[in-house]
Amino acid sequence: MKIRFWGVRGSIPAPGPDTIRYGGNTSCVSVHTANGGLIVIDMGTGLMHLGNTLMTGAFGKGSGRATILLSHTHWDHIQGLGFFAPVFIPGNQFTVWGPGGSPEVLEQILEGQMDPNFSPLQTLKNFAATFDVRAAIPGDKFEAEGLTITAREHAHGSCNALAFRIEEAGKSFVYASDVGYPEEGGAPLEAIKFYKGADVLLHDTTYKPEDQETRRNRGGSSYEEAIDAAVRAKVGKLVMFHYDQDYSDDDVDAICTSARASLDSRKGGKAIGLVPAREGEELEI
Repeated sequence: MKIRFWGVRGSIPAPGPDTIRYGGNTSCVSVHTANGGLIVIDMGTGLMHLGNTLMTGAFGKGSGRATILLSHTHWDHIQGLGFFAPVFIPGNQFTVWGPGGSPEVLEQILEGQMDPNFSPLQTLKNFAATFDVRAAIPGDKFEAEGLTITAREHAHGSCNALAFRIEEAGKSFVYASDVGYPEEGGAPLEAIKFYKGADVLLHDTTYKPEDQETRRNRGGSSYEEAIDAAVRAKVGKLVMFHYDQDYSDDDVDAICTSARASLDSRKGGKAIGLVPAREGEELEI
């Protein structure tokens, strides 16, 4: 698997001179499989840049197909859809797996985004590409692009979001953005089991611990909570993700330095790699 970051911010896009090194777009990650398949995780504003890149290949000719995994439908995770160039090309095919409990509910949510009060597109049906919308049932495995995927539901403020475990040829990647844990105890045992032994755990690191104290109801994690989960789950590499929109690149640098020191201070932590997600960069498992 090749994992590439197209948007790494949370809540709202934050472009500008203070965010140029890590990027200001909201959540979007692509996974290219060994057999040439494409999985897109979340449709934040970074999706636009992924789409522009895809237009140079099969998607520009109307012969592209991909699977989209949607963790939840907050604006910062769906706002790129109307600016995703491949959806305007006839022949392209997308399968969307996400929350909602049923395909009908999820499709209604996405249609609501296209309401003419919010978007000139007005409806998903104005896209030229075809969409197959499906509900990801937590705990049930499903196949996509030759990979095995399992979803797990977790709390995210006043609502829930999905984490995804993606497996290919004995390797595993877990995407766990927008995770809010209880104030005491951190990640529950069920979450640790879901993350267990992942080669790469991408985990929400929205806040510094001191900032999270006044924003816990927003449903994001501090980097210390992400580190605790990574150590307990004995993962190979922890990827920091979903940085607060108010943090500059220098702030993210400082968080990364503190996170590395915190990892090294914990039993088993030195063996875990640490990567701050940065737009345009790629990891290979």
